[in-house]
Amino acid sequence: MTQRAKIDTDGGGTGPAAGPPVVHRPAGLTTAEVAERVARGEVNDVPLRSSRSTADIVRANVFTRFNAIIGVLWAIMLVVAPIQDSLFGFVIIANTGIGIIQELRAKKTLDGLAVIGEAKPTVRRDGAATEISTSEIVLGDLIELGPGDKVVVDGEVAEADSLEVDESLLTGEADPVVKKPGDPMMSGSFVVAGGGAFTATKVGREAYAAQLAEEASRFTLVHSELRTGISTILKYVTWMMVPTAIGLIISQLVVKNNDVKESIARTVGGIVPMIPEGLVLLTSVAFAIGVIRLGRKQCLVQELPAIEGLARVDVVCLDKTGTLTEGGMDVTGLQLLDGADESYVRKVLGALGESDPRPNASLQAIIDAYPDSVDWRCTESLPFSSARKYSGAAFSEGDGENSTWLLGAPDVLLPPGDPSLGEVDRLNEQGLRVLLLARAAVDLDSANVAEGARATALVVLEQRLRPDAADTLAYFADQDVAAKVISGDNAVSVGAVAGKLGLPGASTTVDARTLPAEREPMAEVLEANAVFGRVTPQQKRDMVAALQSRGHTVAMTGDGVNDVLALKDADIGVSMGSGSEATRAVAQIVLLNNSFSTLPSVVAEGRRVIGNITRVATLFLTKTVYSVLLAILVVCFQVEYPFLPRHLTLLSTLTIGVPAFFLALAPNKERAKPHFVRRVMRYAIPAGVIAGAATFVTYLLARHYYTGTDALGAETSAATLTLFLVSMWVLAIIARPYTWWRIALVATMGGAFLLVLAVPWLQNFFALKLVGVTMPWTAVAIAAAGAAVLEFTWRWVGRKFPA
Repeated sequence: MTQRAKIDTDGGGTGPAAGPPVVHRPAGLTTAEVAERVARGEVNDVPLRSSRSTADIVRANVFTRFNAIIGVLWAIMLVVAPIQDSLFGFVIIANTGIGIIQELRAKKTLDGLAVIGEAKPTVRRDGAATEISTSEIVLGDLIELGPGDKVVVDGEVAEADSLEVDESLLTGEADPVVKKPGDPMMSGSFVVAGGGAFTATKVGREAYAAQLAEEASRFTLVHSELRTGISTILKYVTWMMVPTAIGLIISQLVVKNNDVKESIARTVGGIVPMIPEGLVLLTSVAFAIGVIRLGRKQCLVQELPAIEGLARVDVVCLDKTGTLTEGGMDVTGLQLLDGADESYVRKVLGALGESDPRPNASLQAIIDAYPDSVDWRCTESLPFSSARKYSGAAFSEGDGENSTWLLGAPDVLLPPGDPSLGEVDRLNEQGLRVLLLARAAVDLDSANVAEGARATALVVLEQRLRPDAADTLAYFADQDVAAKVISGDNAVSVGAVAGKLGLPGASTTVDARTLPAEREPMAEVLEANAVFGRVTPQQKRDMVAALQSRGHTVAMTGDGVNDVLALKDADIGVSMGSGSEATRAVAQIVLLNNSFSTLPSVVAEGRRVIGNITRVATLFLTKTVYSVLLAILVVCFQVEYPFLPRHLTLLSTLTIGVPAFFLALAPNKERAKPHFVRRVMRYAIPAGVIAGAATFVTYLLARHYYTGTDALGAETSAATLTLFLVSMWVLAIIARPYTWWRIALVATMGGAFLLVLAVPWLQNFFALKLVGVTMPWTAVAIAAAGAAVLEFTWRWVGRKFPA
């Protein structure tokens, strides 16, 4: 049975005859006691989890597997070769620096937003209630609680007014736990009904429950395909690179028996381009810039891959109140039932409003419309609960009469077929919210208090639609993202609101009390319908799981305590900044400006990141494939490796590095598609094979064409020309569809290479000089043939292996 609040009637009333209320409340710590505890270090010093530390960011960007390999090769080249052949090392330093700077900028944005969105617990000090930062709580503080508040430290209940706490995130127990004075409170749990206060007994890192809560509410994604895919690609690259590099070393140093320094330089020139070192950097930079862009729109992304996750979402579950509608409501009508007296009903409603110290939006509207009657005294109260869908209070009226009243959902409080439900349905069809005021026939602490209640009046409330909700729903419909409105309100009323906002399928509504409990049949109903009413908090969680069982990526939005469990289980949880502390704690994305219209920006940012990283990954991995193929061909044909590091540094910069940076940050509205690794490799492998084969054919022809002491330099220049032209064609394909800046980008890279070939000191610096006419034009012809084959293969792959 649910615990009810009993209020002392001896001197506890609000009327003039009753005298002043006698309230015995602990005053909390004094300022001096707080200072003493701070000096002893008894402070809740658990840091914000909004982002990685600076040290972690530097470490993650500097100490990578590929940076270690390149660092060793760079050190070798600084000893054995001119500075031109060591340029790749300086490029890596610059790349790493860019990555660190961008992530630090993102961290600054995240930390700033986290402070704005941080919960401010109310503590009682020197007898006064004060909002403070979570990190300012000290041992022994008296912390006040109300519906939606998260328990931030371990403690012991000091005051309880129908206090019900959900500990499911810690214990897995779904039912709320009734708390009485002396009961323990665990950090990470949250209040679902009633109020009270508790004394902090463990703070900071000493609280074991706080550590559990940290783990329970850690912001995680079910799957980050982009990050996993890149890790998989890098693992395969390492496996390919090691044996190929060993074979190349043996070929260049032992078999050919060349000049040692020249052999080492060409060996390193073969190994370095196998490493897609910029791919991880650009992924990190793209995510970081995404966080910064969203931060400017007051959107707090609790973890970077959450951007990616929302871009992959194909079903978004929306809580009506606070998401489609604004938090406030207005009373627009009062319909009396069973011959009730209006002035008496107004007194009842005023007294009910006064009975709850932490009213929800509906009760606040009633408080605004019906002032409290001073001669009524509340003797017992039952706070509103999402599971019950009603609240109640018992009163001692001014004339000595006693009465018990309930206020809540008409279809819950009234039996099926009651005549009043017809009028309720008519009002709900207009999108109005209706509450029933009913006089209970039994005491408030009865297990079946709602049974036999007599309907007295209908309170009609109008909800304020969010002005941006219709456009946002239209955006989701346009992007093939199914929107499901899941609410605790009456299904017909919810459907009317959704219909006003243009939600497809809003005319057909489902009362969640009729939903099957089994996952598979529930999923069928969910996929076939868009609006669900009278949904309990546990059902919201079950609905998310049912949709996920059908392979959907599910986002859940909400702002109330009844949304917490579903937010936690959804692939992406989105909370409003004005929502309860508990919802903000478990959500991956918090809309600090409470604007539902920010969601399309988050989706668009995610699509930009995923689409562009897929593009540039193809560029990087094409280079890896042709580098491995060239090394294998060199070993098989027992010839000198055609390139020095300076040549491939130039090619990588012009055909991959600079273009990839701009392409990774460009707008991209393409819907995110699965199978990242397959989508990238289906193009990178054939493109790399064609580029490597065309280059090696040119190199072999040049070896037969040129003779003399400078022959190797001429052969290298011809091979470099072919590889550059084929790589440029890969870039030109990747840059589609063309815009003016994409065309300018490709043209600028081509112009830069021509500049190197035309300016004498650049020719000498990069050791590139085209000799004669026949072989350079042959190199161009082979590149043109390679580009034609590449174009055909690219289109064939697109048809044969669609993503």
